[in-house]
Amino acid sequence: MVWQIVVWAGDLPPILLPSPWAVAVSAWETRIDLYHGFRVTGAAALAGFLLSILIGTAMAAVMSQSVVLRLAMYPYVILLQTVPIVAIAPLLVIWSGYEFRTVVLVTVIISLFPIVNGVTEGLLAIPQDRLDLFRLYGASRWQTLWRLRIPAAVQYLMVAAKTSAGLAVIGAIVAEFFVGTGGANYSGLGTLITGWQKMGRTAPLMAALCMSTLLGVTMFVSVQLVSRTVLKRWMTQE
Repeated sequence: MVWQIVVWAGDLPPILLPSPWAVAVSAWETRIDLYHGFRVTGAAALAGFLLSILIGTAMAAVMSQSVVLRLAMYPYVILLQTVPIVAIAPLLVIWSGYEFRTVVLVTVIISLFPIVNGVTEGLLAIPQDRLDLFRLYGASRWQTLWRLRIPAAVQYLMVAAKTSAGLAVIGAIVAEFFVGTGGANYSGLGTLITGWQKMGRTAPLMAALCMSTLLGVTMFVSVQLVSRTVLKRWMTQE
């Protein structure tokens, strides 16, 4: 293993780069903290991810109905994506407090853009002949949205959700860097990473990083499985 070879060859001190075995031992010793942190961060990431899907889909549905609405709303959506989350997270902590809801809020902000962008694209990517057919039969704007645009946007939503799932984990952990410093009883993975970094405990810190990676992979794989199931049934129905 390259990691172990680097530690042996470089004779690196454990505080700089612990061996894989030391990280594994530390992970076992702190397994309760890591398990609890995994659950807390996972819950925040999942809640923010699901809210971003609901809010993003609703915003995309509104934006798809008018060019004026798209021009009015899209700059604000882009603003959420371009402003560094580490810059607005402290403000959100001040406004919302050192609470779980603040972590969820940050997660929604960072994972919202792919959903809005992807679903909007899907709602607008309708062949003109299908739109003409709906107009020919006198379909209302709502009927066109519900029966034509939304079904066509499902594939785009699934693709966007894969990106948002990873961003949700990142957002939750970044938010916990700030929420966990307030002295509140909050112990997500981000809080554990910050605390162990301050104490110079590199081995458990790296174990927490591994758990963060595992959470990100779990979120992505879960969305991938749901995406395949949904799209398979969707294509079968069509």
